[in-house]
Amino acid sequence: MHEGQEALDLEIAGLEDEGVPQRPAPITSKRSALLWQVLTEAYARLGFDVIDDEAFTQLVLARIIEPTSKADSVRVLNEIGAPAASLRTMFRSLQRAQERDYRSLIATACFDHAVTNGDVSLMLYDVTTLYFEAENEDALRKVGYSKERRVDPQIVVGLLVDRNGFPLEIGCFEGNKAETLTIIPIVKQFAARHGIADMVVVADAGMLSATNLRELDEAGLRFIVGSRVTKAPQDLESHFRWHGTAFTDGQVIDTITPRDQRGTAVKASDPTRRDEPVWDRAVHAKSWRAVWAYSRKRAVRDNKTLTLQENKARAVVAGERAARTPRFVKTRNGSTVLDEASLARARGLVGLKGYVTNIPVGLMPAGEVIASYHDLWHVEQSFRMSKTDLAARPIFHHTRDAIEAHLTIVFAALAIARHLQDATGASIKKIVQTLRPIQQITVRIAGHEHLAADPIPPAAEAILAALRINPH
Repeated sequence: MHEGQEALDLEIAGLEDEGVPQRPAPITSKRSALLWQVLTEAYARLGFDVIDDEAFTQLVLARIIEPTSKADSVRVLNEIGAPAASLRTMFRSLQRAQERDYRSLIATACFDHAVTNGDVSLMLYDVTTLYFEAENEDALRKVGYSKERRVDPQIVVGLLVDRNGFPLEIGCFEGNKAETLTIIPIVKQFAARHGIADMVVVADAGMLSATNLRELDEAGLRFIVGSRVTKAPQDLESHFRWHGTAFTDGQVIDTITPRDQRGTAVKASDPTRRDEPVWDRAVHAKSWRAVWAYSRKRAVRDNKTLTLQENKARAVVAGERAARTPRFVKTRNGSTVLDEASLARARGLVGLKGYVTNIPVGLMPAGEVIASYHDLWHVEQSFRMSKTDLAARPIFHHTRDAIEAHLTIVFAALAIARHLQDATGASIKKIVQTLRPIQQITVRIAGHEHLAADPIPPAAEAILAALRINPH
């Protein structure tokens, strides 16, 4: 039994013995002390306490507990009995975050944590968009491409994480900026901040541009980038000539691909030779290494998608559907017809997935190239956490400094959430839901304050054990 509870029971018993009528003891305070302890200790363990700003800390931890507006964060902290600065002080902390470059301090602490607890030789990069509840654009907030087909002003956010999804660098760009133009600034900023000269950057096919790959290579960085299946006929020309379009499940073809995909002057490989070339920087100065893999499971999925697209195309050609011209429909002599040739080419490439890299086979075999690329789901998971669990959007700030400060708070909160999730195996939402109801209360009896606390359930005990935390 808790000491405070035991003392409370004894005093109540004594009052009853003296004939004093028993009345409910008033609760003078209550707090989710266990939740607050877990969050503040995680904040300190990651080294974020290098920032001597209580209001900033409160904003970060409040976002993990219940993502809401900055103004409403005071209410969240009050509800769990945590210390809360005034709203004015919190908004001043946003200004301090920019003036004192809190993000650099957070990024350095994240890097130190990743070096100590993981592997920073391989970085994963991806982008997302965060929209605003605003009608008008400005220099930063612009209407651009949105995967959710939104027409609100937005910004493009780039996130660099380690191979386990722990955040290491974040940056924002104008809402109409192309995804391919974001990776170089973020990666160079990260490399310069930490003095890194040797690392592997992994990104999806959206980052595949001749300029990006050249700049990464010239910076001395290695890359693994997803290729587009439309490049397969050229890269695999020799394979198709000698082996046809038949593949076995799990088959991997290690070959080369032209650095500049726009022209046809550079051949990927010599189709007159049966063996695929082994990429060598000195020999293939105008090519990159390309790894292609075939999966029967992917082929089934691709065929299903193509069938749906074919059906839409046939419906448009037959006049049964009046919509945007879908794939595999072309116009001939003023009439819409099914593009049989394009459909056949697409069917012949189902199941294939390509990867472009500048890492020689002697340093990284094809299987490791593929496995490294597949780690990209970790950065996608981090983005999902920031958008759902941490509610990074919509953004209600207007100035660039305020938007950047908001991203710094989200960046720090995401790092804490990933740390707690990785250590416990539970989602941050589950951790908060488990710990928040466990209350520590203070009651007043006969003019004396007594402390009592809820018993700690097994689920909470497991979280504390995983984090090696002893409750206060």
